[in-house]
Amino acid sequence: MTFEFSADNAVDEHYTDKGYVLEVGSDQRRDLATKWFVLSVVALAIAGVFSVLLVLARMPLIGELIPYADFFHTALVIHVDMSVLVWILAFACVLWSLAGQTGFYLVNRVTFFVLAISTLMMSLAGFMPEAKPLMSNYIPVLEHPLFLAGLVLFGVGIGAQVLTVMSIMPPVGNMISGAGVLRFGLNCSAISALVALWMFGWSWFDLPVQATSELYYELLFWGGGHVLQYTYTLLMMVCWLWLANVTRAPLIMSERVVLMVFLAGLASVFVAPLIYWQYDVTHDLHRPMFTWLMSFGGSLATFPLGLAIYYGLVQTHPETDRQKSAHAATMSSLLLFGAGGVIGFMITGSNVTIPAHYHGCIVGVTLALMGAGYDLLPRLGYPQVNFRLARIQLWTYASGQFLHILGLVWSGGYGVERKVAGAAQELDSFGRVAGMGLMGIGGLISGIGGLLFIIIAVKALSAKAAKARP
Repeated sequence: MTFEFSADNAVDEHYTDKGYVLEVGSDQRRDLATKWFVLSVVALAIAGVFSVLLVLARMPLIGELIPYADFFHTALVIHVDMSVLVWILAFACVLWSLAGQTGFYLVNRVTFFVLAISTLMMSLAGFMPEAKPLMSNYIPVLEHPLFLAGLVLFGVGIGAQVLTVMSIMPPVGNMISGAGVLRFGLNCSAISALVALWMFGWSWFDLPVQATSELYYELLFWGGGHVLQYTYTLLMMVCWLWLANVTRAPLIMSERVVLMVFLAGLASVFVAPLIYWQYDVTHDLHRPMFTWLMSFGGSLATFPLGLAIYYGLVQTHPETDRQKSAHAATMSSLLLFGAGGVIGFMITGSNVTIPAHYHGCIVGVTLALMGAGYDLLPRLGYPQVNFRLARIQLWTYASGQFLHILGLVWSGGYGVERKVAGAAQELDSFGRVAGMGLMGIGGLISGIGGLLFIIIAVKALSAKAAKARP
């Protein structure tokens, strides 16, 4: 069954738990979800500002004109941490709040305050001239007490939120429903986040103190960072199901099969402790084993579910702007995530093909979350969402990222190294210049798309706030 809407922006008054949509009640869960949604938008806004500056820093000629010392790497640290770590996990808290039962309201409010403060601390550290950017994979850092304290505080807050959510998550029940499957998927994502935090702690305990800063943070975040990608993927799969339900796309999988797909996705998460048990952080096989796990384990769940949802989408003809927006979000997410996955098997050496793979996958996650956010706003009591503009925003953001990763793959074929900018890129041939130029154009287009999302979300949130004033 699907949901019927009397109007594009109307809140469904005939909720049924047989669809792949979570119920949004009128209790404290709605208030908490709204707070988390605002934090996620703020994080994405910060990331958007630095993404434009980041692209400019890498474009031929323009990047060489920026006088700020090591501006590219500082901007890259803030952009990645805000657009991936904070944005996605803050939105995860939105979904976790809705999936759980009422309870621990004060704890949840304190956790929100902790994560908001930690986000501010990490952002402000980017303006400290003595902060040294270190480009560790998955969680790059600024070597500065303010940033590191904010990052630790963020991890503590997420850990507290995950434990709280898992304690109040209702069971799926004997009669498996679409809403029950979504709750199960969100519980899987919470477990994955908890395992990722465990792996970070295990790495910290195993690491030798005498390791250099670059090697230290690379090894610290490598194992847990891989596990964290499963958290993001499981959240994306939940949003795929939600959005496909909104578009009325038929799903050839039963609820029980979808539940088993989530179990398959979670199974790879529990391989991580076995890798740590067999190969400590400094072992030569530690990093290759996690690379192998990500390359092959990640497709166990995403490929069958993605294929089933894609099959349903191509048979669907959405009618309302709300349905068209959900369709655009799901389709673009599937295409970007799939492109990123394919590019991952093309990686040879340390060049810009690696960020092409990563951008494809992580933007696929972001598009799914954006689409779910649009559909969620009216349910949270913010009906003034321009779904027609939302559809344009989603395709603008997606098309820009397609050009972005295409330029990176092109440049990677010419051997352009990753995590460098300006003259260090050695853009000494037409092929290299053309590839990085295409990357820059795509990045700017996607930056416009990201800005549109913030404008649409802020306008909807502001409309409700203005209406509430006397």
